Formats: sequence, structure tokens, C-alpha cells
Amino acid sequence: MDERDEPVTGTEREESSAPAEHSDADAGVRDSAAPSAQESNAETGSSNGSASNSAAPDREAIKALEIELLGSERTLRRREVAAGAGVSLLSARKLWRAMGFPNLGDEDLAFTDNDLNALNTVIELVREGQLTEEAAISVTRAIGQMTDRMVVWQVEALIEDMVVARGISDAEARRTLVLELPSLLQPLEEMLVYSWRRQMNAGVQRLALRAEAGLEASEHGREGDEDDAPLPLARAVGFADLVSYTSLSRRMNEKTLAQLVQRFENKCAEIISIGGGRLVKTIGDEVLYNAETPEAGAEISLALARAFAEDDLLPDARVSMVWGRILSRLGDIYGPTVNLAARLTALAEPGTVLTDASTAAALSSDDRFVLVPQKAKTVRGFGQVHPVTLARGTGEGLIMD
Repeated sequence: MDERDEPVTGTEREESSAPAEHSDADAGVRDSAAPSAQESNAETGSSNGSASNSAAPDREAIKALEIELLGSERTLRRREVAAGAGVSLLSARKLWRAMGFPNLGDEDLAFTDNDLNALNTVIELVREGQLTEEAAISVTRAIGQMTDRMVVWQVEALIEDMVVARGISDAEARRTLVLELPSLLQPLEEMLVYSWRRQMNAGVQRLALRAEAGLEASEHGREGDEDDAPLPLARAVGFADLVSYTSLSRRMNEKTLAQLVQRFENKCAEIISIGGGRLVKTIGDEVLYNAETPEAGAEISLALARAFAEDDLLPDARVSMVWGRILSRLGDIYGPTVNLAARLTALAEPGTVLTDASTAAALSSDDRFVLVPQKAKTVRGFGQVHPVTLARGTGEGLIMD
């Protein structure tokens, strides 16, 4: 049976004893497996016996941190964990890969009782019918990918703070983090659980309870045969794209570029949050966001354009916003509305917000916004589009603290 067809609740059976294969996806994962010899040498500063041990964190400190994080020493092999959960090794590997773990050999002592308990938790959800196998793998992958990005972000933020605040080198900051991180684990974990519960509540409200009202609002001015008509959610979708970012980044050193990127992301996150929107993702010099109403999307878009125009350290931004229907999957959003917003961003002048005629019609009765039609443009994938410049009318817009 192919591994893709193996049910995650399948019982243990024999697997080939050939060495575990390594896929490209596995190559980027660095967490829960036992470290390779190369990684161990890098951690201890003993690569080929040539590096100074004084340049590496204390081995005992590294071991103590690992035990603190994993709950105990690694004492279990992959087959033992799978057997303990009552599933086949192939079934366990499907979930481990979804979580982002690398492939392991049969003799690697890579797991702890916490790994067994986590596997049991997911398997029981499937066995009890609370999740399908596909949903279990998707939810597990979401947890793995989001926490991986979160950990990288947090570690780099802590290291950067040490470098700036203490005047130490990057290498010294990374060694120091190993010693100081244990005191931060509990508060960071508590904040993670707190934030997850708040975000889950907001997500249920946004994606379930208010979804029908949004769809009803999106019907105004529509014929029902639009490309996005079959999609389940109504959202204002916007992009903000820094002007001349590529040429600027070529002239910047590492520190200056990092400061620019962080300032851009922080400013976007703050404005979108205050406006009641959701920052979907950042892609280098571009941010994708959405909001539940066209008015909220318009306010966020205008605030972003204004904020960058008034910031002496950041270039202007091209901003777009389109009201329509979308599909929300894998933490991202999809559909013609998203694609059109992306196309309009490229057409917008620096410091301005561009929308389409349909969105302009939805905003036309609101005196907070001024709508200026532009010449029709041929847009790839959409044919003739009638862009409309969105500008500030009455009112102050979003109030930033």
C-alpha cells in the first residue's frame, strides 16, 4: 500500500528496513529529531576538532534546555512511539511530516513520552470521529508550520535585542540565549495559549457567525454571475507594496534592511489591527490583508497609504482594495478578488489607493470616501477593468495612538 493511502489510524505492520528517505520538504526542518553529527558538532563548536569549545554554548546547558523543552531525554525510537499509539509507522510518519519533523532511522532515539502523548491525542480525535483523517493532517500541518515560523521569529527577535541592548556580537547573543531562554519559556508558553484562544474566538466570529451577513452585503450591485460568486466568504481584500524596495535593498547593509522590513511589517500590522482587519501574510515588501466590510477595507487602505507617505524612513506604498468573495484555506485566501487586488496594486501610483468599479459602487454613498474613476485598463486575466482611485473624504480616518 502506498503511504498516501495508509489511514492514520492503521495498525502497526512491517516496513522496509531500507534507510529512511529524505525529501526536500524534510530538509528544511530542524526541530524534533535527534541532531545529526554535523549539527551536534556545530552546536558544540567541535567541527573536525578545529573550533574552540569556548565559542560554543555549554553542552550541559544545551542538554538541560532540550530536556526542559521536550519534557525528558529522548529515549524512544520511532517504531516504539507508533506502536504505543497503536498505529503503523507509516501512519505515524504522515502526522510527523505534517508537523514538520524530518525523517529518522529505526535506531534513532529521537522521541519522548510527550511525543507519544501528542500522537495519541491526534489519533484519538480520528478514532472517535471528531476529525477525519484529512482534517487531522491539515490541522496538524497548520500547527507545525505556524509554530515553526513563530519560533524563528521569536528567537531572532531575542537575539537582535541582545545585540543592540548589550552591545555583544550575534554569535555571543546566540550562545547567551541558550542560558537565558529557560526563564522565558513559561511566560512565552502562557502568551501563546492566551493568544491562540483569543484568535480562535475572533476566527469563529469572523469566519462563522458573521459570514452570512457578509455574503448578504456582497450581493448589492451584483448580478450573481461574477467569477467569485461560488466562493463562501465576502471580504475586502487589500495589498500594500513598497515602492522601489528592490533597488533600496541592494544599497542597504544587513542591519538597515532588517530595520526597514521590521518597520514596514510593524506599521502594517498595527494599522490593520486598529482597523479591524486581518493581516493574512507578508511577502518581502508586500502585505496582504482583508476586512469584513468594504468600509473597513477602505479605511485601512487609506491609513496605510498615508502612514507610508508621512514616514521619513520608509518609501511610499502602492495600495489596492477590492470587495468581493474569497476562499479561505491553509491560513491564506484565494480567488479572483485576491488576484484583482494584486493586479491593481501594480497599477496604483505611489502613495495612492486603487479599487475597482464594483467596490467603488459599494462605497459611493459614504461621504468618508472620494472616488475618482480612471481610464479603463487591460488587466491580465480580467480583460477591461475600470480602476477607481480611492481618497479621503470627510472624517479623520483611523485614529492611531
